[in-house]
Amino acid sequence: MSKFNRLTIVAAAEAIAAFNSHDDMNVLEIQWDINQHGIETSSKAARVRSWAKIATELDPEVLTEAGKVSLSRAFLEMAIQGPPYVQENSTWRKLLAGLRFDGFEIVEEEIEEPSGRQSIFGGPAKIKVNSLRRMLPSEVPSLDFREAETELAVLLERNNFTVAHGHLKQAISAFQRGEWSSANGELRNFFESYLNEIATFLGYAGSGDSKAKRDFLGELASPFLLADYNEWHANNQKPQYVQGLMSRMHPHGGHPGLSEEEDATFRLQVTLITARLFLRRFDKRKRV
Repeated sequence: MSKFNRLTIVAAAEAIAAFNSHDDMNVLEIQWDINQHGIETSSKAARVRSWAKIATELDPEVLTEAGKVSLSRAFLEMAIQGPPYVQENSTWRKLLAGLRFDGFEIVEEEIEEPSGRQSIFGGPAKIKVNSLRRMLPSEVPSLDFREAETELAVLLERNNFTVAHGHLKQAISAFQRGEWSSANGELRNFFESYLNEIATFLGYAGSGDSKAKRDFLGELASPFLLADYNEWHANNQKPQYVQGLMSRMHPHGGHPGLSEEEDATFRLQVTLITARLFLRRFDKRKRV
């Protein structure tokens, strides 16, 4: 199974098809030795479907200029070098969103030109190329956002948190479409909703707002939100992670351009990791 999600793989295959002819794609299939898997060749769309299916279900190791890599990685390495017109369409936005959900981003680097051509200013000529970079260290445990999202789905379904689960689905769907504002709004709703549902399950019966329910979770005889970890505190002047994150999820106004994409990515990442912590805690408490 590929370490990249289906959105990423399909978008990469579509990007390659956008700047390669059928003959070019046929050569790639031979180079990668994937034509043995019954690839549909009636159209580029059919080829993309076949490529994506092979990469997601089998993801064989293939030969590239950089050596042997997985087929999904070969797709990405080729797709991110696409010409400017490829990087201006919806496929590119899907590719970026998918990669961010996988914990990767595309960065532009300057390298020596492979031909060895010399610069008019002396020394090797340089060219700019795109490359993949991990957004966070792979060695750190519990930072796999795809894994976090999958586990959350299980925990939400197991505990019948249907409203919160609906908000999470909408947030991820909007994020994958590159609709940052919508994704942010649904993530706020998700964060607020699952804490509300936990409070209700643990006995909250008041008519207060979400802040009252979070206070309830911190004031329980056996607190759910832990003051020792600065997750909650009766004194509003003390550091409080949960309230601080809630405030971070409700900033005043948006910021257009790349910062908006980066902010939406940060919100997705911190929301998934936080929710996994609290829902694991709730699930364990419920089973005691």
